[in-house]
Parts: sequence; structure tokens; C-alpha cells
Amino acid sequence: MLTERFKIKLEEILHDKIIDSHSVSGGCINDAKIISVKSGDKYFIKTNYNNPKNIFLNEANGLREIAKANIIKTPEVIYVDDEIILLETISTAKRIRNFFEDFGRKFAQLHKFTHIEYGFYEDNYIGSNRQINIATNIEKKDWCEFYFNKRLKFQFDLCEKNGYVTEEFRKSFLKLENKIESIIEPKTELASLLHGDLWGGNYMIDEKGEVCLIDPAVYYGNREADLAMTKLFGGFDSNFYSAYNQEFPLDDGYEYRENIYKLYHILNHLNLFGSGYYTQALNLVKYYL
Repeated sequence: MLTERFKIKLEEILHDKIIDSHSVSGGCINDAKIISVKSGDKYFIKTNYNNPKNIFLNEANGLREIAKANIIKTPEVIYVDDEIILLETISTAKRIRNFFEDFGRKFAQLHKFTHIEYGFYEDNYIGSNRQINIATNIEKKDWCEFYFNKRLKFQFDLCEKNGYVTEEFRKSFLKLENKIESIIEPKTELASLLHGDLWGGNYMIDEKGEVCLIDPAVYYGNREADLAMTKLFGGFDSNFYSAYNQEFPLDDGYEYRENIYKLYHILNHLNLFGSGYYTQALNLVKYYL
């Protein structure tokens, strides 16, 4: 049940009386509930006393940024502050027959929503770890600089702070740094709007049987990074990738670069969940050495 303080607060925000609340899945760091009010409406709410102060504000801004593209549905943000995020409830239904083709096509169209610079107007979070999006003037224009400094090196430095870096890992990462420009070759594409953390747990099937994106870690970057994340835990249906590539063909060599983009998320998992991800992180680095 909601605490009495949150119940009073939400009733003031909604101008309605809460008659029921029950817990639902909300990821590994949040307390998530569906609340029902007297008028018959339902809402999704996440709370967490231990979250960083602005994590919900960043999530709301990410959802709003994706919504600007008007391509893939996201939950409407009803209210947000440092303590809670209140969203519309997404009613679910059986997915449409060509769900993954439709999803892949729409995801490609989302990546056509672009910006002239890499990064975002604010830093946000990847899980409960900070994701640094505010770039230097060089990084704003140079994807390789942005990705290495703001993604790989930031997480590696955090691994060192957390005690997960061995001498072998340190030497291997230095060799990777020296090769990074030959791995991530210069690109002429504008920076694409990225979900930033898309895996099977961060999309839903809405009442129309179509995709709805949730829990983003939004920034503008190379779209290959978004696609690599989708493959981290087994990948999506093959029709997703074929439809994506028909709509917005990938550059040659994407398969070779895929692991460099997986590395960011595995480093993040190492920092979030511990040494069980050490070997996978080291192997991804050594793939390029």
C-alpha cells in the first residue's frame, strides 16, 4: 500500500480519491504501483526514497523527448518531482501479427529524428549510475571522442573506484583507447535520438498491440549504440532487425562495431551488480586487441 503521506500528496495532484493501489514490476531500483481513483481512472507511479534526487525528472524528460518525434508511443507524464513519477497506465493487449516488423520500422524512424550535436541538454541515468551527456565542444561534433570519454572511460573510471579493475584489465583498456579511432570510424550521419537502454524489459505492448517505450536513458548519438543494446540479452526477433535495416540501412562493418557498444552496458552492469560481469567486460575489450 501507499504510505499515507504519498496518498495525500497524490490525491491533491489528481484532485481525486485513491481507492486502490497494488504493486507491479518497476525495475530493480524502484517501488512501482498502479493506483485506481474514484473516477475510474488508473495511473502508474514509481517511488524510491533512495534514488538520486533528479532521477525521475530525467526519466520524464527522456520520455518527453521521445514523444516529440511522434513515432513510437511513450507513457504520458502526468506529474514528476524528486520523489515520484506519475504516468498514464498503459493497458496491454496481444501484440499485432507483424509486431516486430512494425517495431523495427518505427525504431528506425525514431533514429531519423536527429540533432547536430552528440549528447543531451542534461545528464541522466543508466540504471542508477550517472550517464554523462554534457559534452565538450570537441565531443559535441566527434562521436568517437564523445563515446569513448562519456561512455567507456567514465564507466571504466567508476570500475576502478569500485575496485573491479585488475592490472590485466587496465592494460587492455589502455590498448583499446589507442585503437578506438580505428574501431569507431568517423561518421557523417547526424546524431540520432536514442532510447539509450532498450532491451526486452524496457518496452511494452499497448492496447492496440503496438510497441510502447519505457524507462529511457535518452541522448543523441550513433544509432548503432541503440541497436547493440537490444542484442545484449539475446536480442529481439529477427524481423525487428530486417525491418529496421530496410527502413534505415546500417553502414558496412556494423557487426564488427557491435561489441564496442555492448561494452558500455557491460561496464555499467559491472558497476551496478558486481564482479560477475568482469570476465564479459574484459573479453569485450580483448575482442578488439
